[in-house]
Amino acid sequence: MPTKEMEEARSLFIRRWGEMAACWGVSRTMAEIHALLYLATEALCTDDVMDQLSVSRGSASMNLRELVNWGLITRLHRRGDRKEYFEAETNAWTMFETIVRERRRREVQPIVETIEKCLEMTEPHGAPRKSDPNDDAESCRQRLTDILEFFELMNTLFNLMMKGGHHGVPTLLKRIGKILG
Repeated sequence: MPTKEMEEARSLFIRRWGEMAACWGVSRTMAEIHALLYLATEALCTDDVMDQLSVSRGSASMNLRELVNWGLITRLHRRGDRKEYFEAETNAWTMFETIVRERRRREVQPIVETIEKCLEMTEPHGAPRKSDPNDDAESCRQRLTDILEFFELMNTLFNLMMKGGHHGVPTLLKRIGKILG
């Protein structure tokens, strides 16, 4: 039986994880379910999630399905039991990689593709024009190019972090620190 302090700590973590996720545009309920499963020492079924978080069956089912789609939790079946059980990835680095990969796929890649399309749409047609800093089209193209370069730089940084893994990141940070130091 968990102690009162343990239950309070668990509840606080679940609540804060939900609040943090809400700031990032992720459903609070989805994040709270993830936090509950992350801290759980055994797989939980939908009924357990509903009871422990006081959420409806529809909300629990929808958010569990989305967490499975993100790759943050796994669906399990127990022989002789018709219920589905769920467990979360508990390796923080693997969880981080999954979240970054999914956010890049769902959010960053579509905006990068949009920026590239906008740049194609604004390419000058016909004879080249003189560059005029007061030209709205040129100004728009430059700003689009700047933001695209920023996304490409961040993409490269994330790729380096993923390639280095949880053992390589401290080394990478030390080297960056020396360069900036």
